[in-house]
Amino acid sequence: MAVPYRKGNSDQMKRNDINERSPWQDITEGNQIYEPATSRRFETGEWRVSTPVYKKEKCRQCLLCVPVCPDSSIPVSEGKRGEFDYDHCKGCGICAAVCPFGAIGMKEGK
Repeated sequence: MAVPYRKGNSDQMKRNDINERSPWQDITEGNQIYEPATSRRFETGEWRVSTPVYKKEKCRQCLLCVPVCPDSSIPVSEGKRGEFDYDHCKGCGICAAVCPFGAIGMKEGK
């Protein structure tokens, strides 16, 4: 059974402590996980209700979209952005809002 997090508790919740059989009483408030560097292990893109669409022909490679992405879902290689990492993108739309060239649109659904 998972140990709920309490201030001062040295047995803080780890990612392996939470699964589909975890009773709600054993999960931390906000389902917080007290272990570093776990986000790449979870494909959180399935939460998405809107999907960013990359319009390559409009992109000027200014890369303004990259630092504002809270999920680091816009890969950059050799100074150029690539396609979205849809396994981790949650569809917040911040990238589309900051793109000055209209190279990122949003569509409903996945």
